[in-house]
Amino acid sequence: MNTSKVETPENEIFRDSIATITEEGKRAWVYPKKPSGKFYEYRKYVSYFLLAFLFLSPFIKVNGNQFLMFNILERRFNIFGFPFWPQDFHLFVISMLIGVVFITLFTVAFGRIFCGWICPQTIFMEMVFRLIEYWIEGDRNKQRKLARQKWDAEKIKKRGLKLLIFLIISFLIANVFLAYLIGSDKLIQYVTDGPFKHVSTLIPLVIFTGVFYFVFAWFREQVCIIACPYGRLQGVLLDTKSIVVAYDHKRGEGEAGRKKFRKNEDRAALGHGDCIDCLQCVHVCPTGIDIRNGTQLECVNCTACIDECDHIMESINLPKGLIRYASEENIEKKAKFRLTPRMKGYIAVLSIMIGLLIGMLFLRNDVEANVLRLPGQLYEHKDNNIISNVFTYKLVNKTSNDIEDVSLKLMSHKGELKLVSTSGKFVVPSQGIAEGTLFIEINNAALSGDRNKIKIGVYKGDELIETTTANFLGPRSYR
Repeated sequence: MNTSKVETPENEIFRDSIATITEEGKRAWVYPKKPSGKFYEYRKYVSYFLLAFLFLSPFIKVNGNQFLMFNILERRFNIFGFPFWPQDFHLFVISMLIGVVFITLFTVAFGRIFCGWICPQTIFMEMVFRLIEYWIEGDRNKQRKLARQKWDAEKIKKRGLKLLIFLIISFLIANVFLAYLIGSDKLIQYVTDGPFKHVSTLIPLVIFTGVFYFVFAWFREQVCIIACPYGRLQGVLLDTKSIVVAYDHKRGEGEAGRKKFRKNEDRAALGHGDCIDCLQCVHVCPTGIDIRNGTQLECVNCTACIDECDHIMESINLPKGLIRYASEENIEKKAKFRLTPRMKGYIAVLSIMIGLLIGMLFLRNDVEANVLRLPGQLYEHKDNNIISNVFTYKLVNKTSNDIEDVSLKLMSHKGELKLVSTSGKFVVPSQGIAEGTLFIEINNAALSGDRNKIKIGVYKGDELIETTTANFLGPRSYR
């Protein structure tokens, strides 16, 4: 048996390692060239819109409700101004599942475009922190020179200023993140009161600031490569019909492979492709990969390589599009994009789930009522063959307005419902809870056995706004 080690071809090494790790296993720091071009301009518009949306959403109110809020501790969620309570958890789950299916469908059709255009990690890294880095330290070559430079006054000044600004922005992001969790009103109140009056909130704020600072100042593209599972997920979801950022190897390599550009040389006659091996697509990549090796988990479809390659092709009078959005079948067979059966299946599932969510939202009541028997209490037999049970009630108001003149009435049986400590009418506060104790008395002749299902109506004045049921205990019947 031949036990000699099989050598990996040099152009295949990328399959066994990632671009940001050296052969010794150390971090290979990426210094991407500042991108420019058509797609980069489009990405800036999208990024600035999403950044504005991210920073403003916690402070926008719709009918008194925060536009977006995910208060996990109090189990209160607002999505697009609609409040969701623990009783609406099934709606929240369906909303999250719709998001997962949508991203899956988008990945099957268009690859990892979500990462390059919409993901907050990429937007903050490339459109905020990286731009600050270019402003202070300069472009790729100047950054590399500064990294090799000894720690003199210039380096300390530039690095110190950059990291200080990074820390301030991380603190602002942490505050916005906190506004999503506890609510913007509460955050503003805490800021007004002073941080040391709310140490229990200050500590998480400091931790969030440290995490964001660590991610954007040091961990950076490693989040997309190592921490985020999406890069590996796309390997499962992509197929030859998925549109991704792709290098047209048939055009770029030709029959004789790529070759450096020489003026007035007939490349086609020599069999060389249009790729002039300038490495600009590699230098501009924020994850340090060579797109010419094909689709890789590190690629976030940011299109920086498309813009750079188009600029090079234009400067040497060759057609643009050597690197472009394309599927493998489009490059190999010139096949146009079509919906595959798998895509149609995802679209069908997504449509059903969206329809289900819309239907549930329309059927969702503004008030949630629960009436439960008091634990450990049996029925009480009173005069005139009256059976009495004691219950607790809880009404949840999901709206931003108080619900006044609320009363509870027995609907399924002839009997009497008495509230404890109230006159029979009460108020359910906005986005709050009204709870208490009540007695229900029913004549034994109207009961059928020892366990009876009763129906209770919640009224606002004379308007029925919700119904609920409860179990009413009575004497066991031996008839």
